[in-house]
Amino acid sequence: MGSGGARNRSGPQPDPTSQKSAKRGVSLTALPAAGFDGKVPTFPLPRVPVYDVYFVDKQRVKEFDEKATAARRKRELALWTWAWRTPQAAAWSVEPWRWHAVAMWVRTSVICESAEGTAADKNSLHRFADQIGLTPAGLAFNGWKIAADQVAAKREEKAPTVPARSLARDRFKVVGGGA
Repeated sequence: MGSGGARNRSGPQPDPTSQKSAKRGVSLTALPAAGFDGKVPTFPLPRVPVYDVYFVDKQRVKEFDEKATAARRKRELALWTWAWRTPQAAAWSVEPWRWHAVAMWVRTSVICESAEGTAADKNSLHRFADQIGLTPAGLAFNGWKIAADQVAAKREEKAPTVPARSLARDRFKVVGGGA
């Protein structure tokens, strides 16, 4: 029985600047540092009902909570929109098969933000983040690199330098005499 194959985080990631990687054709896809500015797709997962669970006379009661359900959905949609403004979304936009994993990362993130989040949820969150490239290891695993913001670098080059403030002790000299 085999023992698996290559896994994310198992051993060093390929270095695209090495000769060995060049021979194997390893290269990174540059993602725009400014993020994705295209259309945000519709969130693909259905609304999840939230229930208030409590006990009355040792009997478990489960009531649908419309307000909590609406709040969770609102948070999912806000996080979905945020995710689609990241540089990684430029890659997702041409790979619709990833959208479900992105949506599951969103849903799991919202669960982890709540009091209901378990250790298993947080572990799943990290795995989804790796799959969709939201971690440094996930970027490397997917063969992505966030491109340097060359416009910002040029702006910094042209920014005027502000002279450092001098200290009062540097501006005044003690002139002879005693007290």
